[in-house]
Amino acid sequence: MRRLRARFACLALSLVLPLAASHATAQEAAEGLAFTIADGGYSLAAPEGWKRVQPKSSIVETEFSVPSEGEGVPPGRMTVMGAGGSVQANVDRWYGQFTQPDGKATKDKAATKTLKLAGCQVTIVDISGTYKDAPAGPFAGGKAVDRPDYRMLAAIVETPGQGNYFLKFYGPGKTVADHADGFRAMVEGLVAAGK
Repeated sequence: MRRLRARFACLALSLVLPLAASHATAQEAAEGLAFTIADGGYSLAAPEGWKRVQPKSSIVETEFSVPSEGEGVPPGRMTVMGAGGSVQANVDRWYGQFTQPDGKATKDKAATKTLKLAGCQVTIVDISGTYKDAPAGPFAGGKAVDRPDYRMLAAIVETPGQGNYFLKFYGPGKTVADHADGFRAMVEGLVAAGK
């Protein structure tokens, strides 16, 4: 009888340990996707499958690599940072980072909308075209690289008393299209601290 109990205990333990380990792994993954803006005043969670990476620029607070679906297709990049300037000035700067194959104004092909989320006004911008990528960052100077068929989804979060925060997701058009719903869900899931 003792041997039977010991075997049962070993069997139960062998079933429980992997479950506990997978729960811990899932929790660690979820914590890796959560991030805050405005000195912890607001929280968001990146979509599952995105990977937090070391920011490529010191002005970027949080950065994620967004997986692409096609072989040889570069991943997308999502950066989070606080910055100055008016909402319109920043949107206009983003328009200037794109050109259109037909030569028309990017502004006329882009889409914007404004939402009220967690007590903040949030402006969402959707831009496609040839992206002038500045690998060292938009303010570092250096030669920009033209990236045809790119797309940017961006959100400007105007926080009361903490300034503006920018969530900018860009990459190959297909990569951004594949993750567009996840980006929107992340932005719309903005929560004020303590809520």
